[in-house]
Amino acid sequence: MATRHQARMAVVSMLYAYDAGNTDTKNQVEEILEEKKIRNKQKEFALSLLNGVLENLENIDKTIVKNLKDWDYDRLGSIERSVLRLGAYEILYTELDPAIIIDEAVEITKSFAAEKSPKFINGVLDAISKEVKKNE
Repeated sequence: MATRHQARMAVVSMLYAYDAGNTDTKNQVEEILEEKKIRNKQKEFALSLLNGVLENLENIDKTIVKNLKDWDYDRLGSIERSVLRLGAYEILYTELDPAIIIDEAVEITKSFAAEKSPKFINGVLDAISKEVKKNE
């Protein structure tokens, strides 16, 4: 049985494909999740994350841009952008503890991205988390 971590990894993969211009990703979700053996509750979890990110993409991207320090959004790699989008979505729109969200994002980044990326992801998501706390 798949874990939430595996579900998130699949979502990042799909967001990466979507960001790379594969707009057919939405139509291939079921197939991708089945291929990765993500079923039942984890499938529902993955679908809720993916749909949540895509439905709130404009606000998520604005929040990411606002919290980038000395970095241009357009310079972000697609993997980093995908991980940030997922992490920002979870911080902004779910009840999960931000520390867990950030830890998951860092672990996913270690699997997919460049050596310095986990620290960068951690910093941006931490800034988003602090902004959300401040506005509560």
